[in-house]
Amino acid sequence: MSKVHVVTDSALRLPTAVSEGVSDSEVAEELDITIVPLTVEIEGKVFKDGVDLDHEELLLRMASERVRPEIVGPTARDFRRVYGRLTRKTDQIVSLHSSASLSLVHREAKRATGAFMGRYDITVVDSETFSLGLGILAEGAARLAAKPMPLSAVVRHIRGMLRHIYISLTTDTLDYLEYSGLISASQAVLGTMLDNKPSLAVERGKIIPMEKVIGRDDAIGKLADFANEFPHIDKMAVLQSTPYATEETEMLKDDIEVVAEDGQLPVLLYGPLLASHVGPDAMGMLVYEGYGGH
Repeated sequence: MSKVHVVTDSALRLPTAVSEGVSDSEVAEELDITIVPLTVEIEGKVFKDGVDLDHEELLLRMASERVRPEIVGPTARDFRRVYGRLTRKTDQIVSLHSSASLSLVHREAKRATGAFMGRYDITVVDSETFSLGLGILAEGAARLAAKPMPLSAVVRHIRGMLRHIYISLTTDTLDYLEYSGLISASQAVLGTMLDNKPSLAVERGKIIPMEKVIGRDDAIGKLADFANEFPHIDKMAVLQSTPYATEETEMLKDDIEVVAEDGQLPVLLYGPLLASHVGPDAMGMLVYEGYGGH
């Protein structure tokens, strides 16, 4: 039996890369993780995430031009190539991907496995998350695979881990939520008139509008309240549209009373997957409680 190999997509941030200030690709190479880049279409032009798409530039363009990125890949054909290359050295693959409710990536990965059925064991897992959440799961899977552990045990543990990742979000503008079908046109118009900032939660991979708060200060307070509810936090992060702390970031940090076990609260720029649903003006908190030593 060969060692399990981990495949994932570029909607992730690996926790070791974040804590050590290095690239995700460097850590992925060390841990033997294959990261398949998202393919993003913007006004008819196609970009490879992490290759020719800069997230900060994309968010700035979305803010000024209101362009709408669409995740159009990787496709099943792309995944077949990746799996085919990996099956030269392993017969066990866990393919762990960003929320199936937010893009087609998980579906295309599952489609690709049909070509290998009966010869190789490839399990595709919907992480129901993204960014650091997906990175925590991918890194956890790689460390389990290195022990080594059989595919079934790795998958079982990862499914347990993903139930302990939570995300709360808010956004300044409502047009992207309307475009994604998360709110109606009338809700978008009324919310804009009243300066409502929606409180959003990610539940089972879906972005769910929870309630409306009036004004940015109240919205930031809701994010802090979300984090403060947890009695124990292994890892947490701020998700926002800039890679550096802003006045609002500092307000949020001041309101958070809990401290993660790793002592860190990184500020992470979110990418095209989340941006395509909530726009370029969002801010969020990601919390991982920890699970079974991971």
